[in-house]
Amino acid sequence: MENKIKLFEDRRIRYAWDAEREEWFFSAVDVCYALSESAGKDPGAYWRKLKQRLKSEGSEVVTNCHGLKLLASDGKTYKTDCFSTRDTLRLIQSIPSPKAEPFKMWLAQVGAERVDEIADPEKAILRGAEYYRAKGYTEGWINQRLQAIEMRKELTDEWKARGIEDERDYAILTNEMTKAWSGLSVRDYKQIKGLKKENLRDNMTNVELVLNMLAEVTTTAIYLWPFYRRTSVNSHLSN
Repeated sequence: MENKIKLFEDRRIRYAWDAEREEWFFSAVDVCYALSESAGKDPGAYWRKLKQRLKSEGSEVVTNCHGLKLLASDGKTYKTDCFSTRDTLRLIQSIPSPKAEPFKMWLAQVGAERVDEIADPEKAILRGAEYYRAKGYTEGWINQRLQAIEMRKELTDEWKARGIEDERDYAILTNEMTKAWSGLSVRDYKQIKGLKKENLRDNMTNVELVLNMLAEVTTTAIYLWPFYRRTSVNSHLSN
């Protein structure tokens, strides 16, 4: 477990990377202290009261709470209530404070953009291209990356058509495919590149993207080969 500290204005928020879950976890007490004006005197008491209220409301956030050992100001580690990034954002929505409003507005904006993208997928593609440009990627790399996204979608659509829906199954298949062309598991590949939550493909070179696309196209073709063969035979017989 890797422990670090983020600063929010003059307040510190402890967080840790869990390599097994491949997820960042943030201290609930620190988030409350940073965002709630009434938590200043005793952030621990504020969190306990908020947790009790969320439980009584039937919120799923509390059930997703993890007790992780984080470094305290006295230099020792103590078991602390922590949340994943997603559940931390849900926790923030439950904090009645002006300091939490910018986060809530951002979440509302992200939600609105997501709804727009569902109605018009092209917006997601354009927004993604703009994101890559803002990060300094070249136009050639961006075009390659967008093609890779299209190839990936064709493959996942084929997996879905064959009854694969669980994210864990997608991850297993992706891992095997990555090992086949690179000799590395996704986790090992990300470790070599110094990545954690970041998307591996977003950190590939043009050559790596091409090799990965080739693997995905080949895998899709293997799945579809029986269909193509039946179609070809039926067409030949009908003639």
